[in-house]
Parts: sequence; C-alpha cells; structure tokens
Amino acid sequence: MAGALSEYFRNVFDTAAAVLEGMAVTCSHFVRKPTTVQYPDRTDVRVQDTLPYRYRGILEVDLEICTGCLACERACPIDCIVIDAKKDKGTRKMMLNRFDIDIAKCMYCGLCSEPCPTGAIHHTPEFEGADYSLESMVRRFVNESVEAYKPKKVEDDPKISPILERGMRYLDEFAEPGDEAGADA
Repeated sequence: MAGALSEYFRNVFDTAAAVLEGMAVTCSHFVRKPTTVQYPDRTDVRVQDTLPYRYRGILEVDLEICTGCLACERACPIDCIVIDAKKDKGTRKMMLNRFDIDIAKCMYCGLCSEPCPTGAIHHTPEFEGADYSLESMVRRFVNESVEAYKPKKVEDDPKISPILERGMRYLDEFAEPGDEAGADA
C-alpha cells in the first residue's frame, strides 16, 4: 500500500512539474520584447537570401525537358497537377496539351519532383503567391500544344543541355538529404 501511495504522489509531482515547465515557456513570452518584421519594406536582407537550403517554394516546370510521363501527376497526393498528354497520330510524338498546377491546393511536399526522370518540375525560392481569386492561383504552363522532350542517351543540343543539367542537379541534391556539403560547391 505504501508503494502505491508513493507512486501516486510521484505521478502528481511529475505532472505538476511538467505543467509548470510548459507554463514557464508560455510566461517567458510575457516579458520578452515583441519582434515585428516590417516586411517587405524594412528588412535588412532579402527574404529569399535567408531561406534555408532546399526550401520548397512555388512549383515551376521546364517544358523543354518535360517528357509527359505523368509521374508528377500520379505522385501528387492532392491532385493539384493536371496534365493532358496525348500521342499525335500523324507524327507519333507525345504532345503536351495542358500542364496546370493549382498553387492554392499545393502543400509543397515535393513528392511530385522526386519521380520526375528529368527534373522538369522543381520548387523555386518564390513564396509570394497571394492573390484575390482562386482562379488566378492556377499556373498554366502550356498555352498551345508542345512536343514533349524525348530523352537521348547523350544530349548534344546546346539549348537543352543546361536545362537538363540543372534539372538533374536538382534531383541529385534532393535525393541525398544528408549530403548538403556537395550542394554548396
């Protein structure tokens, strides 16, 4: 009986200590001087320069290297990406008729950029996407039908090579979460 009583009082003491510890954190905010940042007018450094490495901002798509494989659309858990890709019967090439991303739905999880074989879809450091209507939050990347990129074993087009290299570098940087030293180089 004495053991149960001492355990009861120990539990009461531990609970009271936990509550007091939490209240100490809360009460410490009463004595701190409030910090208000007057964004964007009075910031010493651009906000984009203060963002952490691998910050996931608004999505961007490089249509020059998009293969139209629909991997990003399938990987999106909330269906904010809509792609319409059809094979043209005359030229037998894949054509992108629609590539829309609803930024209002996007939760910036990065699941769409991981399965992309070329790194065509990626996050930018852009974060200011506020607008007055939901319709304007849909980013439409295809205005008229665009031929999808067909990967080659060795890319020799000087226009496509840097874009493809940037996309693959993006994939490599995000694929190895512990290797931040390689990204600084």
